[in-house]
Amino acid sequence: MATTKIDLQNEFPQERNNIYLNHAAVSPWPQRTQKALQDFIAENVALGASRYPNWLRTESTLRAQLAEMINAPSPKDIALLKNTSEGLSVIAYGLDWQAGDNIVITNHEFPSNRIVWESLKSKGVDVRVANLDVDRSKQSPENSIIDSTDDRTRLVSISSVQYASGIALDLQAIGTHCKTHNIFFCVDAIQSIGALQFDCKAIYADAVIADGHKWMLGPEGLALFYCSPKLRDQLTLNQYGWHMIENQGDYDKQEWEVAKSSRRFECGSPNMLGIYALSASLSLLLEFGMVNVENQLRQNMQLLIDGLKTINNLDFLSPIQTDYRAGIVTVTIPGCDSLSLYNRLKKNNVICAHRGGGIRFSPHFYTPKEKILSAVDTLHELVTS
Repeated sequence: MATTKIDLQNEFPQERNNIYLNHAAVSPWPQRTQKALQDFIAENVALGASRYPNWLRTESTLRAQLAEMINAPSPKDIALLKNTSEGLSVIAYGLDWQAGDNIVITNHEFPSNRIVWESLKSKGVDVRVANLDVDRSKQSPENSIIDSTDDRTRLVSISSVQYASGIALDLQAIGTHCKTHNIFFCVDAIQSIGALQFDCKAIYADAVIADGHKWMLGPEGLALFYCSPKLRDQLTLNQYGWHMIENQGDYDKQEWEVAKSSRRFECGSPNMLGIYALSASLSLLLEFGMVNVENQLRQNMQLLIDGLKTINNLDFLSPIQTDYRAGIVTVTIPGCDSLSLYNRLKKNNVICAHRGGGIRFSPHFYTPKEKILSAVDTLHELVTS
């Protein structure tokens, strides 16, 4: 049962002078994740793999946790892959493309959700780029995406929250259009899951991919890959191994068949170290409750935006309307070189990022309010000096 009775200061014992506003890049781990790994390592050193069945139970727990995080129909729909790029590649090189097919992405995508689709041009596939920089009084970003589709569109692949601009899109509107027109809907949700509530069924997603090292507070090198049964059955496999067969563990059986579940996309040995870490991190988010996580993050974002508004001449590259807001806000200061300003912030222990030509701040739900205010004060001092 979700609860807010968690000592967040104890879970995130970051250095006192460290102002960490960079969860859209790589997040710090909670204390329980450190303990889970220490215990796992100590067991491995002392006992080797003699308790491997316990390891497999943790793997099953993680699938169930990830399914809960996105409201997937079943943990069997969840595969554990290496990263977001691998998941997108499974789809890109699993579908049977025909010359003249097209894919719709946006002009704000991280390279992971652009390069993989552009690589299909050699197969005669057209990549259409919807413009999100629209006049919202005349057209919504969602309609820009929808208007880019036609009767040859096989797939729409977008980020739920854009990595630089921070635009959070209405996924349900896009997913409804895709479902109605028999278009596969693929969501790169790396900037959503762990920050905002997410429901893959409500948005009619056929695939949801997200590495665990950002808002899910986990390690790099382990990613959620949700694949609906409809899409799963249409993907040709390009990797094979012992782990992806139906009778996993029966090493003497000569005949084999591909697993019916999404485990078919996991060809080899699992990343057990990453599994223990991500499972521990997700336990914190699920215990706290994603409703509470989202509410607290939105409060922190409002505090940050209100503070940034007090800085003269500051321009927001991110939408600050609540409808399009998630956990990212990117700003510029006219007359100030953003890269230089970013480096000065880093020297003053404000950990942020230089993205999209501006300075990107991304606090999380647990970020102390005094640190958010301190970051704003530091930025103000650097600008005025």
